[in-house]
Amino acid sequence: MAAGLSIGVAALSAHAGVTITVSCGTVGQDFEFCKKATDEWSKKTGNTVKHLTIPQSTSDILGLFRQMFAAKSTDVDVISVDVVWPGTIKAHLLDLGPYSKGAEKEHFPAIVSNNTVDGKLLAMPWFTDAGVLYYRKDLLAKYGEKPPTTWDELTATAKKVMDGERKAGNADMQGYVFQAKAYEGLSCNSLEWISSYGGGAIVDATGKVTVNNPQAAKALTTAAGWIGTIAPTGVLNYGEEDARGVFQKGNSVFMRNWPYAWSLSQGADSPVKDKVGVVALPKGDDGKSAATLGGWQLSVVKYSKHPTEAADLVMYLSSAAVQKDRAIRGSYNPTIPALYKDPEVLKASPFFGTLYDTFTNAVPRPATVTGAKYNEVSAAFWNASHDVLSGGAKADESLKKLEAKINAIRRGPNW
Repeated sequence: MAAGLSIGVAALSAHAGVTITVSCGTVGQDFEFCKKATDEWSKKTGNTVKHLTIPQSTSDILGLFRQMFAAKSTDVDVISVDVVWPGTIKAHLLDLGPYSKGAEKEHFPAIVSNNTVDGKLLAMPWFTDAGVLYYRKDLLAKYGEKPPTTWDELTATAKKVMDGERKAGNADMQGYVFQAKAYEGLSCNSLEWISSYGGGAIVDATGKVTVNNPQAAKALTTAAGWIGTIAPTGVLNYGEEDARGVFQKGNSVFMRNWPYAWSLSQGADSPVKDKVGVVALPKGDDGKSAATLGGWQLSVVKYSKHPTEAADLVMYLSSAAVQKDRAIRGSYNPTIPALYKDPEVLKASPFFGTLYDTFTNAVPRPATVTGAKYNEVSAAFWNASHDVLSGGAKADESLKKLEAKINAIRRGPNW
């Protein structure tokens, strides 16, 4: 292991024998990896860890946490926090500064900054994320095509390969699968489309609503054209795992997803093992490739009865050694720059090196500027996008209504 990446449990005067309840993600192998690491921590400290069952949808998870916060519940000590949540739930999270011993300095400064609100370190980076494009290397080679660099190229290649494979006998073959259900995942996809066409990022850094513009409309219109042509109509109800299920069964040429899907696609029982490539998402006609910044953090709930032990667990789970293990076995992007040069990490997930800039320059959602109102803004955005994709509204009409709705959520000159 590289120097400076040794593992250890922080000396926080923690007591052994207490029970800490933690919530972990539910997508892919999140639970498995979290349980492995918490079991290791339990053996080292003599404490017990219980796992709280949470919904799959990020929107539902936040709703559950908000109910627990309203009751000042002590039922959970450590929670996984989406990258857009720190400013939204800041009043309910413990300041980890007194417990971190400066460990946050090993992580990407931008993520630490995201997790620091009003001078308080409310979360430790756990893994970062950015949308990427998965493709079938074997099928593109078969039809003499290269990985697309523009959305128009993706559309044409997806149609060509899909039609060819269906003609060859695979009636289930799709051209492209992604996350188009009306939830946060669609906000991520839509932001990528709009940003890649030069249409901005919904709300700019000054707080002005900018989403109602011709390039944003063009992006959504382009995406709507995929439904029922290169993408199944059922994609309107797809989340991450739905898209992965179709792609990993060998029934899609392309897939937009997060990096976690790589290790699963390479599993021993995967029908597409060794047939998958990963590249940056395509660009639009007046923009550049854009990947939405994702990722999760770990926080201690302010109402925890065992804050010291809970903080100790957070420091362990976010440590370099645990992140390295998760990167190698689960293709979760580390939040520690040094791990992107680790030979074992790069052997397991080669695209971590080639897409480093994609991960470090990902487009953030407007959570910082909208603060506690971000969830309302995002819900309005994903519903407007879904209306266009489903054929319920034209892009320009939907974006005009969206602009008015977000301004109503804003209620005044300041957020």
